[in-house]
Amino acid sequence: MLCKFVHTTAKVAAWNLAGYNTISPVRLANQVEGLAILDAEVITLVEVKPFTHMQALINGLAAKGCVYESVMLPQTSNLNIGVLFKKGVKATNPRFIEDSDLGDPKKRKALVVDMKIGKFDFILIAVHLKSGRNAPQQKIRDKQCKVIGQFITDLRDVQKREDILLMGDFNMIPGEDVSNFHHLGGDDIMNFLSSWDLQARFSHILPKGRANLLDGFAMTRTFATEYIRGTLQLFPMHWTMDMGREKFRKEVSDHLPFVASFRIDKSKD
Repeated sequence: MLCKFVHTTAKVAAWNLAGYNTISPVRLANQVEGLAILDAEVITLVEVKPFTHMQALINGLAAKGCVYESVMLPQTSNLNIGVLFKKGVKATNPRFIEDSDLGDPKKRKALVVDMKIGKFDFILIAVHLKSGRNAPQQKIRDKQCKVIGQFITDLRDVQKREDILLMGDFNMIPGEDVSNFHHLGGDDIMNFLSSWDLQARFSHILPKGRANLLDGFAMTRTFATEYIRGTLQLFPMHWTMDMGREKFRKEVSDHLPFVASFRIDKSKD
């Protein structure tokens, strides 16, 4: 008797494509290769530039037999935030968190999408916060984090949503940007997995071998039953593509992706 194969888990990932400068055809091809190896059901992508780069990724993946769709809204900034998702995954009601760019067209608004994979449904909040390590930049992030944190608090208190995933380029380092994390967590709602359930301690590759942990992955504390503990990791895409970190930084991205696994055969709701 043959048993029907049923998926019980799915991978959710986040990756900064390093699109601040022009993404060359070589980098595009390498990013397609990396995404195909990553093979996640949902992938939040940061620094998608130009807007058409998302379709170029989808076309490249399709040529490899990997069928993805996307959802993305144009930012006033030329660095966009989007979500790739496999066929069968539902992505609906994309919208921005108003004023999460503080009214500055050069900054990025947080993107919100309602997602469902099997029985696993959640609200995805994708962010790309202000960069910079000095006090003025940290204060700007504080303001952005307060807006996003209040949005999360309202989702919990008003809409009674417990299933929120927050991910992207936080531009925040655990243990240094304490006020940023405090405000971004809403009313002590968010559990910052990337600060405690992660073995590797870097995601952003800097020149000369230096690195730090700027990217983030968080979820509401009551959402932990669907997260498979210990699965959050920095995907070693440079190793899987047989590259050293410096070559990967130049020819693919200066960030490594996060990826985590979730149960999709039941719903906490």
